[in-house]
Amino acid sequence: MPHPMPSFGSFSLILALALCVYSLAAGALALYAIAHGKPLAVPPERLRETARRAGIASFVAVTGAAVALVWASFTNDYSVAYILHHTNRDLNAAYKFSALWSGQEGSLLLWAWLLAAYGFVLRVRHKVDVTLSAYASTILAGVQIFFLLLLNFAAPPFSIAPGPVANDGFGLNPLLQYPEMVIHPPMLYLGYVGFTIPFAFALGALMMRYPGEKWIHITRRWTMVTWLFLTCGICLGMHWAYAVLGWGGYWGWDPVENASFLPWLTGTAFLHSVMMQEKRGMMKAWNVWLIFATFMLSILGTLLTRSGIVSSVHAFAQSSIGNWFTTFLVIVFVICLFTFFYQRDHLRSENKLESLVSRESSFLFNNLILLAACFTVLWGTLFPVLSEFYDGSKVTMGPPYFNRVMVPVGLLLILLTGAGPLLPWRSTSFRAIRRNFVLPCIAIVATAIVCMAAGVRPWQDDDASGGIYALVCFALSAGVITAIGAEFLRGAGVVRTQSGRNLFSSGILLVRRNTRRYGGYLIHFGVIVMFIGLAGSAFNQSKELEMSFGDTIQLGNWRIVCQSYSQDSNANFDTDFALLDVYHGNKKVTQLTPERRFYTASQTTSTMVAIHSTLARDIYIVFEGRNPDTDRPIIKVFLNPLVNWIWIGVFIVILGTGIALTPPLLPVARRVEVPTAAAEAAHA
Repeated sequence: MPHPMPSFGSFSLILALALCVYSLAAGALALYAIAHGKPLAVPPERLRETARRAGIASFVAVTGAAVALVWASFTNDYSVAYILHHTNRDLNAAYKFSALWSGQEGSLLLWAWLLAAYGFVLRVRHKVDVTLSAYASTILAGVQIFFLLLLNFAAPPFSIAPGPVANDGFGLNPLLQYPEMVIHPPMLYLGYVGFTIPFAFALGALMMRYPGEKWIHITRRWTMVTWLFLTCGICLGMHWAYAVLGWGGYWGWDPVENASFLPWLTGTAFLHSVMMQEKRGMMKAWNVWLIFATFMLSILGTLLTRSGIVSSVHAFAQSSIGNWFTTFLVIVFVICLFTFFYQRDHLRSENKLESLVSRESSFLFNNLILLAACFTVLWGTLFPVLSEFYDGSKVTMGPPYFNRVMVPVGLLLILLTGAGPLLPWRSTSFRAIRRNFVLPCIAIVATAIVCMAAGVRPWQDDDASGGIYALVCFALSAGVITAIGAEFLRGAGVVRTQSGRNLFSSGILLVRRNTRRYGGYLIHFGVIVMFIGLAGSAFNQSKELEMSFGDTIQLGNWRIVCQSYSQDSNANFDTDFALLDVYHGNKKVTQLTPERRFYTASQTTSTMVAIHSTLARDIYIVFEGRNPDTDRPIIKVFLNPLVNWIWIGVFIVILGTGIALTPPLLPVARRVEVPTAAAEAAHA
């Protein structure tokens, strides 16, 4: 019997591949003819336009394939092998939709669709700069061809299942049956895939020796939006790991976690150093390689996820598809290297670093620290692969290695986050530094004293290093928050003097007049709030106990009492659960119900963690199973301080990025330029 939707999906992918091949070939030919004045049978401008339209049409074709796969999921078409292995009839609608990215083939189709969607926006907005957009569109078509080749030949999502059609599927991975997994992978892919756009613009600008810095202005919003998507994707993954995996943490330096972190580090470095190119015409070659590296690290992350060369709870099954990604990475690197050396004279800096105590130097040190962090994470992630290749034994670098290096790196980043805004461009004087750093330094010392008075005395613990780092983090964070607050108050005071408004209204008007600067300050504030939450992990506590009715676990001032435990079932899973009363002192705070589920379709188990969150701490409870001898539940309780600060920090980062992306609401002629501490220091 014919299968119309799978056939339609397969045809759509073949059509999309053909359109992208034409877009690449016609676009490259037209651009070559225009650049060298070569005559063609068809006017080069017209050929370039047909290439652009073919790229737009490829989005329609890939959309057809994605719709076909989702349709097969919702109609329980188990003749499609992918649907058979990743869904089942009793799965609810949200998870049937998320089956699109739950497996190798479907997630590659999602990647290709997002790439085509980004390309659609780029090609529709081509009039921003027709020639540069044409270069970027042609390069983007080359990347699209790679993923469409994968979908047509290496990992086709519409393969027909062998044998008779099954009545039900094998079910979705239980770890993915969680609300956040409906949005976490697409958000992460929006980040991964989105870095293709600034990469295409940067490579295109270098190929055509694009004059000036306009390509930076064009791609800044692309890069910021992509960076925001990747940030949200990583943090959603952290929350999923915290709420689902049941190990009491949110970041375990897992290889796939690291793979998403690598392009975030280089992308963050690019967003900072690109300001030096805009303001002073410096670090042009550095910035080009930062965006090249960010794109290649995104591809490397996909390679690590899909090749099976690293072990991870997040990874797909081992497959030969990794060879395709390795080949593609080599091709991309060779093209970038050749173009760079061929056009390197176009990337000469217009100015030099004049002082080690300046805004430029703070950006440079920020970049060096972020790249050192990137190398550290990359080395630790790939070390098992390298060690196995070298002597046949796979040596894994665990969390102690990463924490030992990355915690001090994080503290240095906090320090630079606070110092950067207080330094002017070019150079500054010692007197100005002393004046601008007095308040932050007072805040640092005062916070350290308050923390020690409140009982944070890590030198009294057997393992003091974590507590000392946390104390330093709290103190430095207070200094940065003070520096950012002082910048806002200083600017709002100037606006109040000029406008006669109250301080609050003046602060809002200040942000509206310079959204990029003050949105950036808000992003920094959000990151600092996240660091405070991360530092809380130094004081985590946990206890495990087999519990019967009325049994108690005492953890600090918190008491967990078992009221009952039972079982239940539905069409999708059977569940064991316990009812636990949570007391703080003698006061009952809440009742929590941790579960352990057995999914009938996939014959696998999964933990459903119960969490009671406050601003100060989380009570985190895991049902670890039953003792086979006594049939009583084994309960593990964690007391995790300050975890909510991480999620609050993420929301602040999102808000700050949204403000930074918003154009100033007032006309340029009416703007009032507000001096920063750094600007005042320059005139001191």
